Amino acid sequence: MRTAISFIIGFALGIVCLAGFLWNTGRLSLTAAQAARIEPVSLTLPPAPQVSAPPEPAPAETTPSIGAPKLAMPIAGVDPSTLHSNFSEARGGHVHEALDIMTPRGTPVLAVAEGNVVKLFNSKPGGLTVYQFDNTQKWCFYYAHLDRYAEGLKEGMLLRKGEVLGYAGSTGDAAPNAPHLHFAVFELGPEKSWWKGTAIDPLPLLK
Repeated sequence: MRTAISFIIGFALGIVCLAGFLWNTGRLSLTAAQAARIEPVSLTLPPAPQVSAPPEPAPAETTPSIGAPKLAMPIAGVDPSTLHSNFSEARGGHVHEALDIMTPRGTPVLAVAEGNVVKLFNSKPGGLTVYQFDNTQKWCFYYAHLDRYAEGLKEGMLLRKGEVLGYAGSTGDAAPNAPHLHFAVFELGPEKSWWKGTAIDPLPLLK
């Protein structure tokens, strides 16, 4: 029994030594022709799981904002698209905060919305002016440099949209040879003071 086991072990060691010898001498390596006949083994990977794109968000619902009202033109026949906003221009050390509409002297000035006249005022910078609140009393409309008021105009009276309230001129600090309407819009505060509010550019409201 021991002889058989010793034979098997010796035979195995001989095979291993012979293989090592042949490998080192290059006799155990494949020829180029043999290597060319070996077909590459392709590995087939399972398909990657398809991830669907996230759905596009639905358009946000818009709710009407409580903003400034749409206004009528204060000078009849003027196309607002022809006007240039001069709201932010510097004038004599202060910001203009209004829209100047050049027009011949005596041109009727119209109420841009329905509302009451809260103040008729003759000031050094604005000349003959009209302050009008809209019906919500959230907005104040300011008309300045008027040549004269419409007949019968008085504080407290209701003006309809498009009604004549005065006539364009160059009173106040306006140049005598450049009659125009100085038109401003103010958002009123809780105190509802005609002389105090937050000015906004009138031109987009006229478009």
